[in-house]
Amino acid sequence: MRERVFWRIFIPLMGLIFLTLLGVTLYLSSLFYQNNLQRMQTYLLQEARLVRNLIMPFILEDPESPQINQIVQDSAMLVGERITVVLADGRVVGESEKPLNQLENHLSRPEVQEALRNREATEIRFSTTVNEEMLYVAIPVVSQQRVVAVVRMAASMQSIRREQQALNHSLFIAAIIAGGFAVLIAVWITRRVLAPLESLSATAQQLTERTGEPARGEGDEIRRLQAAFQTMSEHLREQVSQLRAERQKLQTVLRNMRDGILLVDETGKILLINSAAAEMFGIEESRAVGASLIEGVRHHAIVELWERARQGHTPQDGEVEILPEHRFLQVVLTPLGRESENAFLLVFHDLTRERRVERVRRDFVSNVSHELRTPLASLKALVETLQEGALDDPPAAQRFLRQMEVEIDNLTQMVRELLELSRIESGLVPLQRKVVSPCDILRRGAERMRLQAERAGLTLQIDCPEDIPQVLADADRVEQVLVNLIHNAIKFTSPGGLITLSVKQEGKSVTFSVRDTGIGIPPDDLERIFERFYKADRSRSGEGTGLGLSIARHIVEAHGGRIWAESQVQQGSTFSFTLPLER
Repeated sequence: MRERVFWRIFIPLMGLIFLTLLGVTLYLSSLFYQNNLQRMQTYLLQEARLVRNLIMPFILEDPESPQINQIVQDSAMLVGERITVVLADGRVVGESEKPLNQLENHLSRPEVQEALRNREATEIRFSTTVNEEMLYVAIPVVSQQRVVAVVRMAASMQSIRREQQALNHSLFIAAIIAGGFAVLIAVWITRRVLAPLESLSATAQQLTERTGEPARGEGDEIRRLQAAFQTMSEHLREQVSQLRAERQKLQTVLRNMRDGILLVDETGKILLINSAAAEMFGIEESRAVGASLIEGVRHHAIVELWERARQGHTPQDGEVEILPEHRFLQVVLTPLGRESENAFLLVFHDLTRERRVERVRRDFVSNVSHELRTPLASLKALVETLQEGALDDPPAAQRFLRQMEVEIDNLTQMVRELLELSRIESGLVPLQRKVVSPCDILRRGAERMRLQAERAGLTLQIDCPEDIPQVLADADRVEQVLVNLIHNAIKFTSPGGLITLSVKQEGKSVTFSVRDTGIGIPPDDLERIFERFYKADRSRSGEGTGLGLSIARHIVEAHGGRIWAESQVQQGSTFSFTLPLER
């Protein structure tokens, strides 16, 4: 198997090396041949120019002078090459190899034709005169801008061929030596390349077996490595998918938790924060991650809990109040240990609602106790007075009995309103919703309270446009809300004052308003006036039970609306509530 991989790498590598060596050898052989040929041509041209200078006087004086042939033969003996002088008509007047009478006309020779055009010429061709391949060079002999003769020199190509063969032999030996070294280097490189590949293949095979997947793929290491990587890739893809799903679940859980979650490292840097914690401390999640704990929570008590947990490596818990919202948080801080790089988990449970409910419960008990104490104390005093002798005085006894009746009526009204409020809060009083006119409800409430307003010296007026759309509501319950608000306005408005009832459309709801010119409500009391038993004017606490506005709030909220109050001290108050339009 390994050998197959070796040959798959070694054979192409050797082919590349041998092709490279072959190319280099051919290139060098051609280069040397061209250089030798060029050198020979240059040498012949130089010798031909010397011969031309020697025969020039004789050519000009007598082109057929025997002296020309003698000079040619003497020169040929010196240079060792064949020399021929050809006149312009092709007759040979000088020849170093054969007698002149044995030579034919040379006018048809290519190199002669080229020289007669007043150009130096070179030609390689087979010579029938000497029966071998020759290199010819020819130069013109010019007189008065006219070619009168041609000096031709010829050298055998055998010397060049012999040099070329010797060079090729040397190049071939050098190529064989280089090829041998290349083979050794190729083997070494191939083995070196295969070593990590084999190790990687074995490692991948082991990892594949650890995943529980059967080994796949046959053939050499590369194919098996490919199969192993494919198996690991699929396994990793599944794991990444599972991790992504688990991460998504965790993010969903953290995002939808009502408790705040913080993850802090051992240096106090925030690693994770959920939406609830970000909302509790008024910080963006993106800005919180990476910030210090004190920058994120901005509360020294929480940082002190973390410091104690870090020093003692023990869980800590406590309760803190976040200002200015007056939000109460229970903090549970748990060290996660070395498995989680000594991180700390902080869980914040919002106790604000519980604390408010507890406060309302305390206030409720206190208010009920206070409201019951007064009439009960009055009844006890009246009974003791009667027992001490008032029964013997009929007019006084009748007065005391009437007073006892008033106190009992107050207690009865308080119990009735408490029961009514409890039933409304628990949903035991279903609303009888019908399509009704807001103006009709306003008029009915005004008629019920008009006589009481007149007795108090107040003016009661209605402002209701006739084009107000109808609402879907329980008319009796909404009328009860209006009566409670009008009664409240009458109680806190001095004689001569004005109470205005109005209604208007705002978007998809209708707003009812009861505006008076009374004493107004202090800002500190404005937010609590809809609580049970809460009375803004403590000097008039004996009037009413303090449950009317709370009942009104629950009735309005049961209709899907909201109720609020706006007021300025000594300038009057406006109580408003909304009801949805008919759908």
